[in-house]
Amino acid sequence: MLSQVRLLCASLAPKAYQAITASALQESSLDPLLIDLVFLRVSQINGCAFCIDKHAHDLLRLGEDFQRVNNLSSWRDTSFFSAREQAALAWAEAVTDIIKNHAPEPLFMALKENFNEQEIAELGFVIALMNGWNRIAISFQQSVAPRPRAALAI
Repeated sequence: MLSQVRLLCASLAPKAYQAITASALQESSLDPLLIDLVFLRVSQINGCAFCIDKHAHDLLRLGEDFQRVNNLSSWRDTSFFSAREQAALAWAEAVTDIIKNHAPEPLFMALKENFNEQEIAELGFVIALMNGWNRIAISFQQSVAPRPRAALAI
């Protein structure tokens, strides 16, 4: 649904925007590509067009393979993702849709096989951050601006 942006919260509350983003991302020991894969998958689940566009573009700009970005929503049906990425994506899906199954123990055990405790904690904050940003972008109707063709060529 295309509609008018209700507010641009990042420019209206820049200190809050910087504080939230900086702590979760600049201090993380997680790979930036993994963070953006999680951001994109959470955004797909939540249906946030603005965030889907942003994080797909960010992944491509960071050198991620187009086929992996394009098939992220069906990651279980591909062989493109490592066990570590699969554990993070499964956990991101479970936490994003937490009412469905309350983040089951087998998924947490898969995390523990692939991440240390600090990384698991950081991943939790990354997932929470993206869920929050999705809700802000959707509720304030942040629109997706068309990208010039040149900007799409990475």
